Amino acid sequence: MRLWAALYAAIWVVFLEFLLAMIPQWQPFLSYLHDGLGFVIVVIAYLNFAALRQTTVPGRVKRIAWATLYLAVLTVFLGVLVVFHVGSGWPIAFGLTVWNLLLFVHVVNAFAILTQMAAVAIAYDMWEEKEFLQETRPGEIPPAPAPAR
Repeated sequence: MRLWAALYAAIWVVFLEFLLAMIPQWQPFLSYLHDGLGFVIVVIAYLNFAALRQTTVPGRVKRIAWATLYLAVLTVFLGVLVVFHVGSGWPIAFGLTVWNLLLFVHVVNAFAILTQMAAVAIAYDMWEEKEFLQETRPGEIPPAPAPAR
């Protein structure tokens, strides 16, 4: 699979994870699927970062991919704490517990992973196609270029 395709595919895997987490009639086997897919996301983030590292893409794209990998690892760690209900008996304020805070940060990190993976994919794709070199006039929206054969 070409790198640009792997980067875009990663976005869809994370999106699938979001859809899985939002299933209203939650069943116990879905927890295992969610957990497994979380670990898969870490592997995908690592593979994409490792592949990007071997290119000459600008450093910012590599740094975002690196940060995304570490966010994925952190999110798995937070997910493990959430699964084991760590902090569920430790109130913070207004009926909220440490567990609620961990769950919130887990979800926020997941959104960050999704947005950063999208940023990396788009930036790499534009860099690979040298599309950023072609400026447009204000107000102009040119048609997409024909695919190369």
